Amino acid sequence: MRILVTGAAGMVGRKLIERLAHDGTLWGRRITALDLHDIVPAQKPGIDGAEVNIHASDLAREGVAEQLAAARPDVVFHLAGVVSGEAEANFELGYRVNLDGTRGLFDAVRLAGHAPRVVYTSSIAVFGAPFPDVIPDEFHPTPLTSYGTQKLIGEVLLADYTRRGFFDGIGIRLPTICVRPGKPNKAASGFFSGIVREPLAGQEAVLPVPRSVVHTHASPRSAVNFLIHAAEIDGDRVGPRRNLTMPGVAVSVGEQIEALGRIAGAKAVALIREQPDEAVWAIVKNWPTRFEARRARDLGFVAEQSFDEIIRAHIEDGAAA
Repeated sequence: MRILVTGAAGMVGRKLIERLAHDGTLWGRRITALDLHDIVPAQKPGIDGAEVNIHASDLAREGVAEQLAAARPDVVFHLAGVVSGEAEANFELGYRVNLDGTRGLFDAVRLAGHAPRVVYTSSIAVFGAPFPDVIPDEFHPTPLTSYGTQKLIGEVLLADYTRRGFFDGIGIRLPTICVRPGKPNKAASGFFSGIVREPLAGQEAVLPVPRSVVHTHASPRSAVNFLIHAAEIDGDRVGPRRNLTMPGVAVSVGEQIEALGRIAGAKAVALIREQPDEAVWAIVKNWPTRFEARRARDLGFVAEQSFDEIIRAHIEDGAAA
């Protein structure tokens, strides 16, 4: 089996590759080749008996997607993208990477003519206010950010290319992935991880929004499990509605902080400094809060049941990984 991963140098991409290298198989078949693409070189994993190719280039540049698709991968994990805050701040970059790059990749796979499984990482940012208390699977996506708009267009393309038989696509709307290890990125949601990650490391963290903000989270461990399950699931079970909202843990920021206190104590909580940021709040206040995610759960997608579990997963999996 040959696998292509775009966005391979990102946090979720790295953890997915570690999992693939550890398992050595996907969909019951031995992995024989990995093509790892990102704008910067991804780290080369050790995987017995498998060819590993590192590709560092701009996916939206002419000819790049065609080169990747020419290898005829059996599974494509499309993780590449500009994150929410950066896509909102840089309109042209967001559309070029998140839309043009996605369309280019999908078209290159179409022209390669072998109809692989394509797993596309979308986002709950495809939904926009006003929201019900719990968002059902049938809730109409109406994004209120450029990032959410770009992801929604990708979802529609994925569904149409699947309908036409160009590939077999599954789109997964990820909740905020928390706690993200390593350094902060430019995602507007970055503080959700920062108020846990930094205090656990003995560092100060800034909270730019009210503690009453409610949001849905899943750990990086769950994100990788979502991706693997999406790659292996029977498409007939999913049906024509190929984009699924993933499950997660819905908690307020205050409940996040309470969970941190239970696990790391009052000294860790004291390192959180509340400093309102209107730019961040302008984005976050229009985000959805709680999801039903019944379709995904019925199809076997599983996430944590509490934010305590998410913090423990961060500690167990290596806070610096």
